[in-house]
Amino acid sequence: MTNVVVKLSARDFVHADLVSCGWSGSARHLAGVAAQLERARLGEVDYLAVCPATDIPVAKGGVDYRVKEGVGTLWQLAVHPALQSCGIGTFLVGAAELRIRNRGLRQAELGVEESNPRARALYERLGYVAYDRRPDSWDEQAPDGSLHRHETMCTLMRKELS
Repeated sequence: MTNVVVKLSARDFVHADLVSCGWSGSARHLAGVAAQLERARLGEVDYLAVCPATDIPVAKGGVDYRVKEGVGTLWQLAVHPALQSCGIGTFLVGAAELRIRNRGLRQAELGVEESNPRARALYERLGYVAYDRRPDSWDEQAPDGSLHRHETMCTLMRKELS
């Protein structure tokens, strides 16, 4: 077996990235991401793109500084499905944590769907600890364009950043 090493970088997600991120969700989801870019411009959130040398995002996610005082809340974390389990999610979370620390904050939080044990295992490996659970829901767009309400239970996790 040959290992392939690809250098990754994290940068601010920009509008031009939306066209290459269809893998991360529906057109409705991407419109929501576009709206978050305005919040990023205002400094309320950081929205990151993880890219190889091609500068085309293979992962994306945000840090919201308005959810809870003094905390960076990670959300909308996604890695291209074909590239999962390659360390890209770990890189993305690390980049998000660096943004949080650079704002002088020392705590990161996130919610993970209880139906996603792989993601939860990643967050636990990275030092996140469960502290509560909460129902969550959002509208999802089906391939035919129709909307349905996605309802789920999330485990809330936090990490103290050094």
